[in-house]
Amino acid sequence: MYGIFVLIGILLWSSVSKTFFLPSLWTLEMAQFAMVTYYILGGPYSIQMGSNVRMDLLYGEWSDRKKAWADLFTVLLLIFYLGVLLWGAVSSAAYSLGYWGGTPFLFFGGLLTGVEEIGTMERSPTAWRPYLWPIKAIMILGILLMLLQCLSEFLKDLLRLRGENI
Repeated sequence: MYGIFVLIGILLWSSVSKTFFLPSLWTLEMAQFAMVTYYILGGPYSIQMGSNVRMDLLYGEWSDRKKAWADLFTVLLLIFYLGVLLWGAVSSAAYSLGYWGGTPFLFFGGLLTGVEEIGTMERSPTAWRPYLWPIKAIMILGILLMLLQCLSEFLKDLLRLRGENI
């Protein structure tokens, strides 16, 4: 929730440094990283709070049981989509740590057991050249949190279909 203030601080420093000092190389890319973090970690939170956007054209008039069926179906689609995103995020994070093989989950398992080693780490092609693995790790964390929240919503929908109060 407070991530937006971090983003504002970075952009404020960018404006001040460009006006009064030498322009900072890191501000634009750091603002992009802060916005990705804010967005990725805000998704699970918004689902938890029930503040995600729904198309209320039909949904608002449905019974609780019909809403639970619709939510159950859509959350299953979301879980599938997040599974594909997680696979891509883990593959991308493994690549950013210098792994060029086809089994990124085994690579991370090998890092934990000491079988694998970190290779040449991927860096951004900008003048600042930060390492990219931290933002990719945040993406994995955000996707995992979203999957957990979707699983929670799925179980709540199942309870609603059984007629239990939540």
